[in-house]
Parts: sequence; structure tokens; C-alpha cells
Amino acid sequence: MLRMFADFLQSATHAAAGKAVKKKRGSTLMVALRHLGPFGLFSLAIVDALPLPTFGGPDILTAILAASHHDPWYEYAIAATAGSLIGAFLTFRLARKAGMAYLDKSFGSGRVPGAMRLFKRWGTGALAVSAAVPIPTPTSFFFAAAGASDYSTRKYLIVVGLSRAVRYSLIAILADHYGRHFIRAVQHPGQYWGWLLLFAALIAAAVVSATVIKKRLEITADAE
Repeated sequence: MLRMFADFLQSATHAAAGKAVKKKRGSTLMVALRHLGPFGLFSLAIVDALPLPTFGGPDILTAILAASHHDPWYEYAIAATAGSLIGAFLTFRLARKAGMAYLDKSFGSGRVPGAMRLFKRWGTGALAVSAAVPIPTPTSFFFAAAGASDYSTRKYLIVVGLSRAVRYSLIAILADHYGRHFIRAVQHPGQYWGWLLLFAALIAAAVVSATVIKKRLEITADAE
């Protein structure tokens, strides 16, 4: 799974590199959102969960705001999680209504087949890892893939909500503790691929373990 996921990450990184100019233009918007505090973070998190490039905006803004110590770190984690969950649900519903046509139009027909194979094979694991690990991937694709498939809405909201809560809480806690040193790490994730892949592996292992335990409990309950 990690090899397939790493290949997908590499292609996504190359695509993001070609949009470096747009990223610079977004710096002005980032400054404006920073002044809005939790509300600005909430709004950016909604957009980030849609098929629109924000280049890790919510991660960076969460770290900057938490490091500023204007408000408790958990306020920023809650704002980012809530906004992301709303945006993720919008993407899910749009894909549920439009189907594969929505994915082809939003992400390009050339990338959809391979990514869909990844999602169909790993499902919850791919969704949880992409939502929880701060890596430069179009997480919104997996949101849309879940919507275009027969993935349960309730399960989707739980997985995304928990994964995002873990992600933004961890970022906020580390930024609150380490300040600017951690902000630099968030702004340049490509320099920490090893740690990110390790984090992804741990989350994937936790998801697989939880799934196996759940199935065993269900089998035991049926046997009784």
C-alpha cells in the first residue's frame, strides 16, 4: 500500500510544483486569513476540502495561529476540523450526485483510474491516511472517490472527522510548543518524507488493526 501511495504522492507533488506562481499569490490571502483568526482558518479549511488547491494552507495557518498563542491551541484545531469536515461533506455529496464524471472533470481523467484502484483496494485506510497525514496530496480526490462509490455516508464522516481532528490537533499542539521551528517544517514537508511515510504507515496499521478487531468481534457476536 505504501508503495502505491508513495507513487501517487510523487505525481501529486510534481503537479503542485507547476503551480508555484499561484502559491505565491496566495500568500497575500494567507495574511488576510491570519488576521481573521479561527474564522479565517475555518473558511480556508472548507475550501481545502474541495477540489481547489490551497497548498497545505490549513496546516500552515493552524501552525502559525497556534504558535502565536493568541488563543488556546484547541480552538484552532476545532476550527480547522469543523471547516474541513463541512468541505469534505460538500465534495462527497457532489460526487455522489454526479458520479465518475465529477472526478474526471475535477481531477483529470488521466489520474482518476489509478487513484480509484488505490481507493477501491484500501478504502478506509486510504481515506484515513490521506486525511490525517499532512502531505501534499489532493485529499479531496479521496473525498470525491468515496462519494462516487457506495461508501457509507455515516462511516465517511466518522473517518474524516477523526482523521482531521488528529491531524490538526497534533499540528496545533506541536506549533504551540515548538513555535517557528515547527512552522518551517510544515511549510516545507518535502524535507521530511521519511517521517511522513512513517506516520502514514502507523495510521494505516491502526486502521487495519481496528478493522480486523471489529470483524472478529462481529464474528464472535454472531457465533453467540
